[in-house]
Amino acid sequence: MITSDAPLPPRLGSLTFHGPLSEERAESLVRRIADAGPADVLDIGCGWGELLLRVLDAAPGAKGIGIDINAEDLARGRALAAERGLADRSVFVEESARGTERGPVDAILCLGSSQALCDPEVHDPAEALRELRRLVRPGGLVVLGEGFWERTPTETELAGMWPGAATGDHLSLGGLVDLAIEAGFRPVWIETAGRDEWEAFESGYRYDTELWLAAHPDHPLAAETRERVDRQRSSWLNGYRNVLGIAYLTLVATA
Repeated sequence: MITSDAPLPPRLGSLTFHGPLSEERAESLVRRIADAGPADVLDIGCGWGELLLRVLDAAPGAKGIGIDINAEDLARGRALAAERGLADRSVFVEESARGTERGPVDAILCLGSSQALCDPEVHDPAEALRELRRLVRPGGLVVLGEGFWERTPTETELAGMWPGAATGDHLSLGGLVDLAIEAGFRPVWIETAGRDEWEAFESGYRYDTELWLAAHPDHPLAAETRERVDRQRSSWLNGYRNVLGIAYLTLVATA
């Protein structure tokens, strides 16, 4: 039993977005969707729904649904919606996205969450893209944030990444775009996260926890928390840094 009166390790409090996404890029993504005038927006793996709420703010006629399996993030999203006067136009639901019947909608956000649409044992971007096409109306927009290899990783780099990392875990950027076209989309905008975005995300991901560890080195959870963040940081610095990219694809669904 944990008896310390010290607070528990914080979770992602310094992040605006749960991914390597700058304010400038987020603004352009939001504007692109809002300009299309969607009536309904679905955010798959929404987390706390920051991008969804910004779309709703920029598109006053739209309503949004965010789905995720993390109750803590969803609660944060509901609180943000209330603070911004968007609670009446947004719903945050704790549920799996696999086989969801939340569509069809005019616009979908799926940033770093395509695995939620696939067989949990196999991350298949082709399957995820087919699901996204099923869930969006013809002429609707999808913003997909998806990993790709900037270059083929070496064996040493793979060994430094997540357990079981393999070259088949991701495609090239060109291969990813080809899959989107095969699934029934046209790519209207292709962009990728830059080094500054990655470094802000990776550092922000651990920032609050590192400060907590420095302030509470003897907390009952300190040792396991330190081991976890050391493993995360090493995976980035010794594994996927400058190897794994994130593509932000704005896709329009064909008829």
